[in-house]
Amino acid sequence: QVQLVESGGGLVQPGGSLRLSCAVSGNIFSIYTLGWYRQAPGKQRELVATITRGGNTNYADSVKGRYTIYRDNAKNPIYLQTNSLKLEDTAVYYCNGDGVPGQYWGQGSQVTVSS
Repeated sequence: QVQLVESGGGLVQPGGSLRLSCAVSGNIFSIYTLGWYRQAPGKQRELVATITRGGNTNYADSVKGRYTIYRDNAKNPIYLQTNSLKLEDTAVYYCNGDGVPGQYWGQGSQVTVSS
């Protein structure tokens, strides 16, 4: 099995930055794609960013140019660097792993952007 644990969330002012971490443990090499999702109250969970085993990255249009997903060489942990944060970035951020035999989810980390 694969276990994902998020950390690094908190309260940040608009325009500020925050780095989220996702600790990946277990059979990490069964994962082909790691990513971050977020869910705001009353909204559907949405894809934020992904990174493949080969290091290719993809971003939602809403965060492109502001967020960066990256990992260390061991794929543990992976990070989401969030810059120029806006009020609408407020959400619970979830780490996700997609691979064999399926998908894995962390419990989420709250990010609140407020002055």
